[in-house]
Amino acid sequence: MSPATTAALAVVVFVGTYVLIATERVHRTAAALGGAALMVLLGATNAERMFFDAHTGVDWNVIFLLLGMMIIVSVVRQTGLFEYLAIVAAQRTGGHPYRLMVVLCLITATASAFLDNVTTVLLMAPVTLLVCTRIGVAPELFLIAQVMASNIGGTATLIGDPPNIIIGSRAGLSFLDFVRNLGPIILIVLAVFLVLARWLFRSAYVRVGAHPEGLADLDPKRAIRDPRLLRRALLVLGLTVLGFLLHDALSVEPSVVALLGAGLMVLLTRVDHRAYLADVELPTLVFFAGLFVVVGGLVNVGVISALSDALLGVFGSATLPAVSTILFASAVVSGVVDNIPYVATMAPVVQGLAEATPDSQAAQALWWALALGADLGGNATAVGASANVVVLGFAARNGIPISFWRFTRYGLVVAAVTVTLCWPYLALRYFLLA
Repeated sequence: MSPATTAALAVVVFVGTYVLIATERVHRTAAALGGAALMVLLGATNAERMFFDAHTGVDWNVIFLLLGMMIIVSVVRQTGLFEYLAIVAAQRTGGHPYRLMVVLCLITATASAFLDNVTTVLLMAPVTLLVCTRIGVAPELFLIAQVMASNIGGTATLIGDPPNIIIGSRAGLSFLDFVRNLGPIILIVLAVFLVLARWLFRSAYVRVGAHPEGLADLDPKRAIRDPRLLRRALLVLGLTVLGFLLHDALSVEPSVVALLGAGLMVLLTRVDHRAYLADVELPTLVFFAGLFVVVGGLVNVGVISALSDALLGVFGSATLPAVSTILFASAVVSGVVDNIPYVATMAPVVQGLAEATPDSQAAQALWWALALGADLGGNATAVGASANVVVLGFAARNGIPISFWRFTRYGLVVAAVTVTLCWPYLALRYFLLA
């Protein structure tokens, strides 16, 4: 088979895999594994390239970072910490709907920066449902606002959103790099979102049932199932976050920090292995592995380098137009399909553009544009980010169906406003004022 034929067939396999993931005709893990198998059969990759090549194989740093954080979060979940915070927040706001939404969104956004956003919304959604029922407001818009706040907060750090983990590993960016470069704009975006929520979700603030006194009999202390476990879990979580902050200075990969944190968490808390391993999302880890192999096949046959060269031919040394295009195109595409496969595909393309950019500040801006566009663009539709799908599934199981179009009606506004806010930030910080 000629190289050109192999490349053409690899593109067909990639597109077919992407379509299956986007349409959910089959489970995304099955689609990714099927695509990986076809790439091997085509000769687009092999065992050496799949398992040992840092550029075209499985990114083990991403896999083990996710594994470590899943174990850590699994133990923290068992403490009841998030239930405690949500009940205290509800009582402190006096049951006022808008103030409650603001506080719940702030808790969710902050937690999503240090845990992954899917886990955060899984922890917060049941308590939000309980609190909304008690104060007599419909929970649908509270859940929608919360998942959007989760996607916004998760954008600020390396570990907050899976696309950031892929970007950090591919670009060699540290936890502090993300905080320093994305933290400032995410604080602004979150503030604007909370102001926007006052108008956008105004129908959620109309009481339809119980009176705020319904919160009085909720005892937050009862939410803490094991105070000793909570103390130990918070200690290890704090040490793990400190490890992420210092990993660059210590020359330790974030994946190693996560695994060390997971090991220490299990050792100190003595949680039964069946409990914390039950929350390890093996299908998600396998999905990532298969996806890396599919994208690696495109790299091996020269499709990704050809795409990078084509973009270089269009933009040349004009990096700001390239950054602008990546930001807005990423937002649009991530609103249509899950942002994880999109970022896995675009990361090697952006890497090629960054390596061809002599100005290091401008080169980094390409990566930040990809992260901001993909993460914030994921708010546009119900399928734009994994957290969106999870929350809508939770709502449906609890008899509160949220349609695709109802979510999208709000999501398009939020995505458009937040992504647009990022453009002047990128232009000013990395080009006009650099």
